[in-house]
Formats: sequence, C-alpha cells, structure tokens
Amino acid sequence: MTGASSGIGAATARRLAQDGASVALVARRRHRLDQVAHEIAELGGRALVLQTDISDPESASAAVQDTLDRFGRLDIVVHSAGVMRLGSALHTTVEQWDRMIAVNVAGLVHVTHAAVPYLISAAATSPREVGDIVCVGSTAGRLARPGSSVYNLTKFGLRGFAESLRQELLVEQVRVSLVEPGTTSTELMDHLEDATRDAARWQTDGLEPLRPEDVADAIGYIVTRERRMAVNEMLVRSGDRRR
Repeated sequence: MTGASSGIGAATARRLAQDGASVALVARRRHRLDQVAHEIAELGGRALVLQTDISDPESASAAVQDTLDRFGRLDIVVHSAGVMRLGSALHTTVEQWDRMIAVNVAGLVHVTHAAVPYLISAAATSPREVGDIVCVGSTAGRLARPGSSVYNLTKFGLRGFAESLRQELLVEQVRVSLVEPGTTSTELMDHLEDATRDAARWQTDGLEPLRPEDVADAIGYIVTRERRMAVNEMLVRSGDRRR
C-alpha cells in the first residue's frame, strides 16, 4: 500500500486490515505510518511499516522484498501515493512538475515492476486464484483544467498505463483496476500555495466531498470479488455534485 501515511492510502490500509489482510504501509513519513500501524493493531490486524521514497527504484524494490520477507507473499498492490501541484506553466517551477512525475508516475512504475512477478506467483498459489493491482487515479484523468497540466498528464497517463497492464496480465490472473475519485477530503490541497488553494476550493464550494473511507470502500469491494469478476475502472464522485 503506497501513500499509506494519510488520506485514501491510510483509510484503505485500515479497511483491508479489517477484511483480514496483512498490510505493508509504504510512505515517506515514518511517524504517520507508525500511527496507522497502531490503529491497525488496535483493530486486531497486522501491519508492516516501510518508510520509503518510491521515486527511487532501489527503495521501491526493497519495499516489495521487505513485504515478502515479512508476510511470505504479495497478493494485492494498491497505488495510492500522489502529489498535486497546481499553477500555470508560466508560474510553476520545473521542480514542482518533476516532483509530481517522480511520485505519480515513476513511483508507480517502480513498485509495479518490482511487484508483478510476485503477484503472478501469488495468483497461481492462492485459494482465491487471483491477484490485484489497484491504481488510485482521479477525475483529473478524465477532465483537464487550466493550471493542472502536469497533474493531468500524470492522471491521464495512469489511465493508459492501467489499461495496457490489465490486458498484459489477464492471462496471469492478475486483475488491474483503476479507481478515479472526485473531490475527496485529503491533504492534497494543503500543499498548494494560498492563491492556488483558494481557487481550487472555489471550484468545489458548496460540494460535500468524499471521505477517504468512501474510496477505501470502493477499493475493498474491487479486491474482494471472486476471480470471475474484474472491476476494470470505477469513477467515484460525490453524490452532492452540482457542476
């Protein structure tokens, strides 16, 4: 579980632990991971804390190996790590763009590449006879807006990546799913500059956002289906959406 220190990642880790999964928590913020692990332990579950920067391929591969060493197998990978930086091409720094690409694209690729052989092995030996990769995208993978060009790049690209990977892994009984949440109460907007954050919040003014637990429920549904059923793509929006 990448991006497990907060938001959708943390909520999904708790949800899967409640369903009986042993969960590897992957993110950069150790103190936040420790808190999520403590919450899972209180629920009676098992969690492994892996402080990792997945934008580094060796670190991402090590996180996968550490998970295997601890739990003996890898049945599900949830890609929830993500960074959003908004602003026009004129005013956004290349460092901000690079960071989004490093986490949203390179990190996803690094973890997937390291995990795929073990997911295939797990699908062949599991009573479920299936493995799962779930990518958390965004409605920004469907609709582009001014000021979010590189964020849109990463999320539109994720849709293509997930669909191609889905077709590649069908024969291996590894399902690939894409969940695209709309506005959700997470920390993504907290990292924006004041003016950009205010503009983004204006667009969703009066809208009751999704909660991370809502998206976690969608992911939990996907990975608990019998092998005969695959949810390829799920668009999850607020029921209060008016625009």
